[in-house]
Amino acid sequence: GEGVLSYCCPNLSKSMIVLLMGKSGSGKTSMRSIIFANYIARDTRRLGATIDVEHSHVRFLGNLVLNLWDCGGQDTFMENYFTSQRDNIFRNVEVLIYVFDVESRELEKDMHYYQSCLEAILQNSPDAKVFCLVHKMDLVQEDQRDLIFKEREEDLKRLSRPLACTCFRTSIWDETLYKAWSSIVYQLIPNVQQLETNLRNFAQIIEADEVLLFERATFLVISHYQCKEQRDAHRFEKISNIIKQFKLSCSKLAASFQSMEVRNSNFAAFIDVFTSNTYVMVIMSDPSIPSAATLINIRNARKHFEKLERVDGPKHSLHMRMR
Repeated sequence: GEGVLSYCCPNLSKSMIVLLMGKSGSGKTSMRSIIFANYIARDTRRLGATIDVEHSHVRFLGNLVLNLWDCGGQDTFMENYFTSQRDNIFRNVEVLIYVFDVESRELEKDMHYYQSCLEAILQNSPDAKVFCLVHKMDLVQEDQRDLIFKEREEDLKRLSRPLACTCFRTSIWDETLYKAWSSIVYQLIPNVQQLETNLRNFAQIIEADEVLLFERATFLVISHYQCKEQRDAHRFEKISNIIKQFKLSCSKLAASFQSMEVRNSNFAAFIDVFTSNTYVMVIMSDPSIPSAATLINIRNARKHFEKLERVDGPKHSLHMRMR
């Protein structure tokens, strides 16, 4: 078959300031370490408290740089952020991620600090996106989680007005952390619509049920296209979690994870290095399409998607011929 792929590439690296805030002990540094520094959940226990602001630069998808400011949550630091450091901390912020410990005994103080943050954001970066993570949900009884999260979400949305906030429930012990961070990063990727158009064309050309694109370092899902309805709504973040763990296990043996194929009587799943910044997962259910054909199609698409990611032109329009 033949299809057309087009993707608009920005000419320069885009740098974004992402503030990670919340009370001391709420789990900010643990989640940052799991997503961006290849920690596994149990290893985060040895992390100490963050002193003042820790800066880290995460290159994401080649030309998107996240300047992640992990802000220590002790009272003295929090007070300083809103007074002497106010302009420095809250100016030119693209994203505020505020982390709440769901088990906190000081909910009123947590909400007070959150509102102080919002006031500073409104004053200095009124266009910033705001995300609230209701964290450590694994500590709540399973049958209570929906209710408690819904109540907390309603409170936070009301307190956030006139800013809009998006809330997620999270835990470092399951896939919810990947769901939240994938959703956040998805909203930061420039021209994500064009990327999805390309994935759709690719999926249709190779007759796939579904195609997923993962960021290579974090294994967050950054784009997907599905042709067939799938039963498990949480499959993306589960896969992110499983493959990231497997990748870390490989690295402990001084081996690097390249690709895998999983096949049963209903489907075949292929995970492979795609571009220098991504992995791709392709789901096929047509038994008449041999594995070799799918792998050749992935290989053929690789060089085209590499071109789409490069920051060397205003627009690409590519014709693809697939076997």
